[in-house]
Amino acid sequence: MEYTEGESDPGTTRPGGRTARVRAAVLSAAADVLAEQGFAHLDLADIARRAEVGKTTVYRRWGTATGLVTDLLLDMAQQSVPRTETGSLLGDLTANARLVQRTLADPRQGALFKAVIAAAGSDPKAAEALYGFYTARVEEWAPCVEQAAARGEVPGGTDAREVIRATSAPLYYRLLTTALPLDEAAADRAAHAAAAAAAAGAYVRKAGT
Repeated sequence: MEYTEGESDPGTTRPGGRTARVRAAVLSAAADVLAEQGFAHLDLADIARRAEVGKTTVYRRWGTATGLVTDLLLDMAQQSVPRTETGSLLGDLTANARLVQRTLADPRQGALFKAVIAAAGSDPKAAEALYGFYTARVEEWAPCVEQAAARGEVPGGTDAREVIRATSAPLYYRLLTTALPLDEAAADRAAHAAAAAAAAGAYVRKAGT
């Protein structure tokens, strides 16, 4: 069956309705192309064909390949697993690092992130969308560090968001710059390093920052 323009306006969603089904099908097809072929091959007409959706619907709602990437990243942020609270900073950061590791080590998801990061390097709107995705994930996990500060595990004034970024950054670096396995050991090292640095005061905000 081919979805075509229906009764709903573009940009709206009705859970369980036609618009939601169209969006899910299109975003799934877009993710497949990004993972298999990269951003350069993200063609709206091809996406419509793969998703069995009318071309007019896709062009009217998303407009450009970048528009698709933006909506895909928004959906990924919304669908991401919520933070884990273990009662300790190291436990929370380990949970965060292992979640990132499992995502990036997945053949499809890892390829998808590589494609989106590559697109962000040359397309300002793709870069903005990627920034929005990471910001949403950092904001989700930052309370873990704030709770650690309240427990006395890290100094007051610790920049929670920088700690979360420091936890995942080594894993993205490993994905993009090496052929080394992205395993739980790598995730645990990243979590231990970030927790130790935070406890030592490395992420305390300086006056005026």
